[in-house]
Amino acid sequence: MSSPAHPGRMLFVNIPVADLERSKAFFAKLGFGFNPMFTDETAACMLVGEQAFVMLLSREKFAELSKLPMADPTTHALTLYCFSVSSRDEVDAVSAAALAAGGVEADGAEDHGFMYARSFFDLDGHGWQVMWMDPAAVQQGPAAFTASE
Repeated sequence: MSSPAHPGRMLFVNIPVADLERSKAFFAKLGFGFNPMFTDETAACMLVGEQAFVMLLSREKFAELSKLPMADPTTHALTLYCFSVSSRDEVDAVSAAALAAGGVEADGAEDHGFMYARSFFDLDGHGWQVMWMDPAAVQQGPAAFTASE
């Protein structure tokens, strides 16, 4: 894997939600935690990775930050959020937790051999994918990995 272009850089993805407490409860059921120092009644900082965070923002807070009108995620896709887990079984477990917590399955499982993924829509209609990738494919790249199949 190549060196990061900007060591120490953090990623914050901001998404609007209709009901902040409901969204926090949903993502907690999927195993996510929140940084209380950056969480209040208008925003919740969801911990995704060592340097990656999703800011769940009330629609009002999101509107304060965005200069453009908010799109309806149930009718328009602007982004698809994807996060990795450590095994195929964990992909299935997180997906099952999302559905049990009120999420809706977006697609069936995608199995590419070196990568396995499931997709769902959260309570606000945002599209999420949970995926596992074989560590060999991470190191060698998927083209090298699939060429040997």
